[in-house]
Amino acid sequence: RKEYVDFYVNYVFSESIQKPFEDFMQGFLRGCPTRYLEIFFPGELQIVLDGHTKFDWHLLEKVSNTNTAYFCYRTIRKFWAVFHKLPEEKKKMLLAFLSGSDRIPVSGVEHFHFSVVDVQEENPDEACLDANTCSCILFLPR
Repeated sequence: RKEYVDFYVNYVFSESIQKPFEDFMQGFLRGCPTRYLEIFFPGELQIVLDGHTKFDWHLLEKVSNTNTAYFCYRTIRKFWAVFHKLPEEKKKMLLAFLSGSDRIPVSGVEHFHFSVVDVQEENPDEACLDANTCSCILFLPR
């Protein structure tokens, strides 16, 4: 039985995925040659590929661009007050809604630029929260 289990585990985790993994690796190395990968430690490479997973949310608030000419200062203060009270998971969900990813790019929070813009609806109570993920713009109703 042990020999059967060993063969089965080897098949499932090695042999059955060998061809798809080779295809993936070939495509991956075409876009990211190994000479560039060798300069990174494994943890650094993961950050380059995935982005940062730990954030300084207060620094994110500082680097956000808010056009206060259109916004009531109180509205922005309330937004950030509510945001900072959210659990980590919900903050990441808002980040994903804003940018399309729940991670900050490798350049770091200080270089992650996003804007909070007033929707400028006639009746702000009927406006919905919206985002432009390409430009990292959060359309926030008053």
